[in-house]
Amino acid sequence: MTGNRNETTNQSDMSMEKTEQNPMTGKNAYSASCADCGVVNCLKEDGEYPPFCPSQSLPEEILKEAMEEYEKEEIRRLTIAAAETEAENYCKMTRMEETMEFAEKIGAEKIGIATCAGLISETRIAARILRKNGFKVFGVSCKCGTQKKQDVGIPAFCDVTGANMCNPILQAKYLNAEKTQLNILIGLCVGHDSLFYKYSEAPVTTLVSKDRVLAHNTAAALYQADKYLKLL
Repeated sequence: MTGNRNETTNQSDMSMEKTEQNPMTGKNAYSASCADCGVVNCLKEDGEYPPFCPSQSLPEEILKEAMEEYEKEEIRRLTIAAAETEAENYCKMTRMEETMEFAEKIGAEKIGIATCAGLISETRIAARILRKNGFKVFGVSCKCGTQKKQDVGIPAFCDVTGANMCNPILQAKYLNAEKTQLNILIGLCVGHDSLFYKYSEAPVTTLVSKDRVLAHNTAAALYQADKYLKLL
């Protein structure tokens, strides 16, 4: 097998069936997918596909529907801008810089920021950088509107982190009303970010993913999953 970065891992993954059985129950534990791959032959096509590879069993109608989306003018514009941003700045620019490059390529002049109240100082810095580079900026904090958690059915014990709710739907709708052309997410909580993505009308990119324990370096938990953190 050629082009493999980890022979041992790849050989192990290659031997997996489409589904694996739970040794305790004898039932299928999960269906193997790209999340279980150690080959990534879809990247360069210089090796072999594992037997469970979704690329090899991809329903034709799903592929057709996906590719048809790229024929839409707005989607194609975003797609090309994203690819150009990656190709031109690969391992050269920070994500902050790449975000501005992407915004410029799609013609976004007004940038929205949906921020966690706890990262407001980071948001002020991001806004200064964006403005220095010619962008208009409008930010909305997660606590904007000062609504109470219990008023929307959140259990009382959740007030331990404050009585005012995070309001990602309001953040999205406020930025929608401001006609922002690209929204940047800074540190919204897990789940709150999901709601913001759902309600935002403008494209969204994440600048900071919140992780209070790891100084917002979320990937660190994966690097240490089987070591100090004992997640595996």
